[in-house]
Amino acid sequence: MTDKPVRVRFAPSPTGYLHVGGARTALYNWLFARHHGGTFILRIEDTDRTRYDAKALEDIFDSLRWLGLYWDEGPQVGGAYGPYAQSERLAIYQKYARQLVDEGHAYYCYCSPERLAQMREQHDRGGQTGYDRHCRYLTAKQRADYEAQGIVPVVRLKVPLEGQTTFYDVIRGQTTVDNTTLDDLVLLKSDGFPTYHLANVVDDHLMEITHIMRGDEWLPSVPRHVLIYQAFGWEIPIYAHLPIILSPTGKGKLSKRHGGVEVRYFRERGYLPEAMVNFLARVGWSYDDKTELFTREELIAHFDLNGVNKSPAAFSYEKLEWMNGVYIRNLPADDLVQRLVPFLATGLGIEENELRKRRELRELVPLVQERLKTLADITDWADFFFVEEITYDPRLLIAKKTTPADCVFALDRTLELLASLPDFSEEAMETALRGLADDLNMNPGQLFGIIRVAVTGKTVTPPLFGTLRILGRERVLSRLARAREVVLQLAA
Repeated sequence: MTDKPVRVRFAPSPTGYLHVGGARTALYNWLFARHHGGTFILRIEDTDRTRYDAKALEDIFDSLRWLGLYWDEGPQVGGAYGPYAQSERLAIYQKYARQLVDEGHAYYCYCSPERLAQMREQHDRGGQTGYDRHCRYLTAKQRADYEAQGIVPVVRLKVPLEGQTTFYDVIRGQTTVDNTTLDDLVLLKSDGFPTYHLANVVDDHLMEITHIMRGDEWLPSVPRHVLIYQAFGWEIPIYAHLPIILSPTGKGKLSKRHGGVEVRYFRERGYLPEAMVNFLARVGWSYDDKTELFTREELIAHFDLNGVNKSPAAFSYEKLEWMNGVYIRNLPADDLVQRLVPFLATGLGIEENELRKRRELRELVPLVQERLKTLADITDWADFFFVEEITYDPRLLIAKKTTPADCVFALDRTLELLASLPDFSEEAMETALRGLADDLNMNPGQLFGIIRVAVTGKTVTPPLFGTLRILGRERVLSRLARAREVVLQLAA
């Protein structure tokens, strides 16, 4: 641990929507900063202009905010170390690349794309690996000749030809590589844009990053970055490379073939940000061997790099769904109502403001709260409350071990009973309808099943008597009467 104020960063490339793996990296950085009273920085690494996607950039902003991972410095926020988009920092990278050349730690390379392609072919055939350092040994005259031809060079790092490079990672421990296994990587391309390696090191130094927490796919890059830090004479930040997220089976990385992998996927399907944060925190980190549920405040209090696992962690959609259901059940009813509105509005094609005026919405929440796994489930559970006409398979109206004639008679008696019932409360209806089932020589399940389908169109619904009360006597009687006509047609 450093004695400097903690400064960490999340540095995504806007080439696609935010992946849950990236979101977990952002979360770990955010939790670490909050735990240590430090600063969480968002930096956009957008120098790959061929793959840059403006929609992806907006998605990064929206997804982080939805998760509650607000950044202290970065785009749309500002800060003393900006600009925070690498495409706006080109002059900075060019300056430092020239400095490395001037100080003998880098050199200009004039090799043509064709020559480099030939080298790659040799590599593929098992010959020379990596760049052969041809331009590393050019004389001043040879460089001048290339310049006279109008060739714009790239800048390559002069990797030491012997010795070793060692670095320490908080999660992985100490690693040593032979410098002979490293090639002279490109730092600055001929178009003036930096490679990831130069921009990353320069930005982390200038922004005074103390800890670098990122996915372990970047682990092979660390020796090269260490050499760049050493060439500049800069202090090396503390590294912590996070384990990858595996598929639910634990075989291979999580990908789209396993299901949703982007934060927006889970947001659009009704997962709560609180549940998502809790779940992602636990994919690769543990506080003890039993605690699964944490509030945001508890995560901040407990999060430490010592709890991050070295081994990859599997992404369990089932566990996320379970956890989301727990969070939904713990929401205050009024809060849940407001969160359900957008999903029900989308599912039904009804304006949100129109839905908010409907009394049914607030009244049905206690009936469905225990049954919801995601907010999007609300449409299947409650659509029949908000439509004038329901549709269903008429055969569902025929209870087991009954005939259409039996069901017509049961519906006739139910209509009479509910029309004359003085009190349309749940208790009164349940008492009366159980008595009716006895009179009809039906078990309650048979009669209640007929009524349920008749008034909701479904075989699985919220509790029946609460449903009848919310629908109200007029709608219940109307739907029962329509169901009677449908069964009469079946009996004909």
